[in-house]
Amino acid sequence: MADNLTRDEARQRSELISVGSYQVELDVTGGEATFRSVSKVLFDCARPGAGTFINLVAPKVHAITLNGAPVSLDAFDGERIALTGLAAGNELVVDAECAYSRSGEGLHRFADPADGNVYMYSDLETFDAHRIYACFDQPDMKAAYELTVRAPEDWLVVSNMAPDREGGGPATGGTRLWHFPPTPVMSTYITHVSAGPWHVVRDEHDGVPLGIFCRQSLARYLDPDEIFEVTRQGFDFYHAAFGIKYPFGKYDQLFVPEFKEGAMENAGAVTFLEDYVFRSRVTDFSRESRGETILHEMAHMWFGDLVTMRWWNDLWLNESFATWAGTAAQAEATKWRHAWTTFATAYKAWAYRQDQLPSTHPIAADIPDIHAVEVNFDGITYAKGASVLKQLVAYVGRDNFLAGVRRYFAAHSWGNATLADLLSALEAVSGRDLTAWSREWLETAGVNTLRPSYTVDAAGRFTSFSVLQEAAETHPVLRSHRIGIGLYSRTDGVLRRTAYFETDISGPSTPVPELVGQDRPDLVLVNDDDLTYAKIRLDDHSLKTLVSSIGEFDSSLPAALCWAAAWDMTRDGEMATRDYVRLVLGGTASVQDISVVQTLLRQAALAVRRYADQAWRPDGLALMASSLRTLLLSAAPGSDHQLAYARSFAGVATSAADLELLSGLLSGAVVLDGLAVDTDLRWTLLRRLVSRGVLGEAEIDAELSTDATDAGERHAATCRAAVPTAEAKRETWETLTGGKLTIAMFRATLVGFVQPDQEALIGRYRPAYFAAVGDVWREWSSAMAQDFVITGYHVCAVDTETVAATDAYLADGSPPAALRRLLGEGRDDVLRSLRNQARDRAEA
Repeated sequence: MADNLTRDEARQRSELISVGSYQVELDVTGGEATFRSVSKVLFDCARPGAGTFINLVAPKVHAITLNGAPVSLDAFDGERIALTGLAAGNELVVDAECAYSRSGEGLHRFADPADGNVYMYSDLETFDAHRIYACFDQPDMKAAYELTVRAPEDWLVVSNMAPDREGGGPATGGTRLWHFPPTPVMSTYITHVSAGPWHVVRDEHDGVPLGIFCRQSLARYLDPDEIFEVTRQGFDFYHAAFGIKYPFGKYDQLFVPEFKEGAMENAGAVTFLEDYVFRSRVTDFSRESRGETILHEMAHMWFGDLVTMRWWNDLWLNESFATWAGTAAQAEATKWRHAWTTFATAYKAWAYRQDQLPSTHPIAADIPDIHAVEVNFDGITYAKGASVLKQLVAYVGRDNFLAGVRRYFAAHSWGNATLADLLSALEAVSGRDLTAWSREWLETAGVNTLRPSYTVDAAGRFTSFSVLQEAAETHPVLRSHRIGIGLYSRTDGVLRRTAYFETDISGPSTPVPELVGQDRPDLVLVNDDDLTYAKIRLDDHSLKTLVSSIGEFDSSLPAALCWAAAWDMTRDGEMATRDYVRLVLGGTASVQDISVVQTLLRQAALAVRRYADQAWRPDGLALMASSLRTLLLSAAPGSDHQLAYARSFAGVATSAADLELLSGLLSGAVVLDGLAVDTDLRWTLLRRLVSRGVLGEAEIDAELSTDATDAGERHAATCRAAVPTAEAKRETWETLTGGKLTIAMFRATLVGFVQPDQEALIGRYRPAYFAAVGDVWREWSSAMAQDFVITGYHVCAVDTETVAATDAYLADGSPPAALRRLLGEGRDDVLRSLRNQARDRAEA
């Protein structure tokens, strides 16, 4: 975690240095630990004679030459090379031995246990390009990159540009040299190289060469037809919306092993989490999620890669725009027309949770250094920002919004820009002054709550109607919103929208005179169509309708908004947990959108375990298991719902009878028509049975023998970590803290260690967690350290002792700001859980 760059350092360096080009030579034909990297950097200095530094992390530097003269190796401190006495024009050559990564940062190397093949790929956001080559590693110092790679002769090498020669140069001595011509100017963090004996499928669309890559051992699972279909639909949508054709020539998509995030928008060579190559049957929600990720990363080719933020305080704009654009493209150009329903149910819940933590921050966050940005890939940056952009689209009008975006791209292509540049373009085309809007929405934190307030006459017509707005005491701003108000009435057992009004609201109370005289419907929905970012509440009359008729909506989005309202009420202690769980279990069968079904079941399980009175928790789990068992046995054979119910049932099964059903499904003694108990479902069943002490090491080994892959090894590690014995937990803890696991294996093991319903076993590790967390933060990679802090916090019981232990560490440990933030978030989750448990207990 020591490697860092501050905003002030970056600004000073970019004012002094202008980079022209990089020529990078890599040799990946050596050993398993390191690779050779030679970087030639051409750059100008605005003040000849001045000094600066260039970034590099490497175990060894062989030679440094500046303007033809050798530089002492003492200039390299392990993270930076000090450069002094610069000329107006400079040539720097750095010959280094760089290290392969096991944590997904830099150049990650992976050996496939299925066939022994080796693959490697780069992942460089936010600050890891200098783990591969010496560079001025910040987004506003763009340059052209010319790459040469020596690799084994049977490998394919992929970079931002297509190689000079397909298949590389002639083979010599078992190796082959690949040369890639210079790129357009771009930022360091979106440069890319991948190498290995890839399986590749190629196509072309609208003049753009397309490629899909995966490991050889996964080739039989790859479904290129759907991936290409979404890719073609995305290009057509963005070409029409953005007015600039895709700017980077070819477009490759690589599904890579042990990836530390969902995907990465390298220009022309996007990398994806390999889980998107489905080894087993998945629900359409998984395919929809993959489709959204494909479209999200594609949007970055314009917003982020073509026009790039100047510094990481505009990270939100980069990610929020891609999330908004990806969802819009999915809803309008693909088969997933309900994408905004998924967004409202799943993604906005992430934003609302993040925005109510003590660490919440304005969308336009203050990012003083790299360590700050690395914990800022959060629900504010992605989901809240995208929600606010959706509100901005409603505020200025969609046509104006896209016209402003096209103006922004035209003005700043191949350069860097800021939020002010985008707002200026939008103001120019819309005529709206966005100063107040920006101040309200982007420069303040917190989420507002909107409630309807009305009176009716004897005939049931509205005599007054207002929308009330509330804010938290800690973030009291009341914003201006463009919202829709929907009136829904029951007709023949169906809840249909009978009227819709769109209006602007602001302040604590906004009258809506258009509704006066309208018949009061069965349900009033403020923020219908989900135009703004705000929690919503239902009036008592509407809430009664919701409880009795949640499954009767004829449209998915209003139903999703009502489900979201119920979840927010539960999290905020306005609805007892047991009432929410019963609402979900009573209404799930009527929900058609599988994304909503899976989100609701996940939230209900979380509610039982975290928010319910602990005395009722066993009853709550039993209620969920009983309901899900019934839903599973009655589900349409082969349906997505059947698979979702099976997975959710496995997650909560506790009784002997329920565990016996899981055992029967695993062994084949029980067969449900249409339910394929395939590889991934088998591991799900086995994990629950192991965690409950029904099965053990022998069964894990047997299952692994039938799935001798890296995925199988990770599943087995999760299962072993879930064995419910003190000895197994002790061994797992030692493995977790030993620092020898790859990031993928570490995550799999940690998830098994904090397996739900094992609080008595893992709670004893609370002192060990706080004893280790400081060293982990200092010594481990950023991604793995964050995993340990966030997921590992679940060893801490939901009690006041956890709060006290966290307070003591924060008071005595002097943790850095980023670690303090993550621990504070865990503490706040415990306090919320305790409040909700008290609320649920009072209901009992």
